[in-house]
Amino acid sequence: MISTEAPALPRPRPMIGKSPAMRFLLDRIHRFAPLPWPVLLLGETGTGKEVAAHALHRRSLRRRNPFVATNVAAIPDALFESELFGHLRGAFTGAQNSRTGLLESANGGTLFLDEIHSLAPSLQEKLLRVLQE
Repeated sequence: MISTEAPALPRPRPMIGKSPAMRFLLDRIHRFAPLPWPVLLLGETGTGKEVAAHALHRRSLRRRNPFVATNVAAIPDALFESELFGHLRGAFTGAQNSRTGLLESANGGTLFLDEIHSLAPSLQEKLLRVLQE
């Protein structure tokens, strides 16, 4: 028998550690999680930015709403705006169906955009404008 259900997503692991750097990070997560502002997580690839983002989300007022993560480097620049904002069927050549954007999917929750530095500067400007508004 073939299952038509989507596989369950793995539960995010809790952050643990006793080093001064980890205690500093956990302190910042507890401080910033209740605040209604965007948070910028910086670090090399593989350092756990998404794990930290999940921890922020779980401790925030948004925890009952979606956590949406995407790797920006995997989205071609030409499609980024459509991915971020969505589009209606027929809005452009090849738009066979309407699509909900990442911002709407994460509405009320958390949108985690990984590898944002790979985005073209002009698109980074547009994203900054969205975050400011």
